[in-house]
Amino acid sequence: MTDTRLAEAAHSSFARHETFAPRFGWLHKAYTMVKDNPSTFIDDDAPVQLGVGKNMVNAMRYWSKAFKLTREHPSNDGKTKAHIASPTWEARWLLDEDGADPYLEEPGSLWLLHWWLVSSRPGAKCWAPTWYTAFHLAPFSRFTVADMTRVVMRHVNFSFPEGPVEASIAKDVDCLTKMYARTPGERAGAKPSGSKSGFEDLLACPFRELDLIVSVGTRGKPEWQFTTAARNSLPPRVLVYACLDYAARETSSAGSISLARLANEPGGPGRAFRVREPEIVAALDQIAAARTDLDRIDAVGQRSMSFQKNPFTLAWEILDEQYGHVTRRPGFPRREKWDAKYPMLPKVAKSELTQPVRKPLALIEEIA
Repeated sequence: MTDTRLAEAAHSSFARHETFAPRFGWLHKAYTMVKDNPSTFIDDDAPVQLGVGKNMVNAMRYWSKAFKLTREHPSNDGKTKAHIASPTWEARWLLDEDGADPYLEEPGSLWLLHWWLVSSRPGAKCWAPTWYTAFHLAPFSRFTVADMTRVVMRHVNFSFPEGPVEASIAKDVDCLTKMYARTPGERAGAKPSGSKSGFEDLLACPFRELDLIVSVGTRGKPEWQFTTAARNSLPPRVLVYACLDYAARETSSAGSISLARLANEPGGPGRAFRVREPEIVAALDQIAAARTDLDRIDAVGQRSMSFQKNPFTLAWEILDEQYGHVTRRPGFPRREKWDAKYPMLPKVAKSELTQPVRKPLALIEEIA
């Protein structure tokens, strides 16, 4: 039976974004500042350092953590009770000036960040439970804010000893729709006006380019729907990376995983990207054609992805290839070296593995 218990996949973290969806430039700016100053987000002059208002500082802090680009932990000197932040190796790989895509100019980078946001693995659980529920556990494709809020509340009540007030979850759902759904003007291809609000809309959120959610409501009755269109901007290597990354949650050795699981299982890439099994087959076949350590196996009634090494290692080889082999560039640090530079990173991951999880009631839902 598929396990959809939210507490095993996500932390209890709600409405930490201050109603702001992630904006262009925020993640790169946060990484460059935190890399040199782990206390950036809690410094008194943080708004000056980051060039945004105080509420936006909190939003940048949250999104950096939610996208798994930073991990928070106590300070080494114990001078403050507030947690400081260390940049992850993934942030170094993606956002450094000699990284894969520091300014997120490639659509594949947005798909990758979306996967990091709504995925969960041992030692790196999801920090956006409302987003996780919406993409992986919600039983419908069309919804209102009230519909999604009720579903998230239900999962929260089943999964966590104490949950947030309903208003906090409603703020999350509202932020989710603003993050992914284009405005009517954007859908019509209208150019932003010269007004302040026009430029605000332009800068608002790059993840709207993914077209994962569309507004289908009428004036006064807002409604949204997850789209099922072809993901032409999703690179095959990024999709296969996500498939292998998901497989790595269960094994660190050679093995296989059914494509039906990848397409339909809560927590998997099919639900995260809203793609079906044929799209996964097409991406897998394209990448496997040039490799000997990856293949598709067709058995009676089931198709599987077969991998000949640790799927996590293979996933990163394929993703790194998509961006011109970033890890082969001069001076690029191995994970071990990065963890030695920021020793709290592995400690936080280890502590997360040992955190007790309340055993909730069974709750199984399927996408309609």
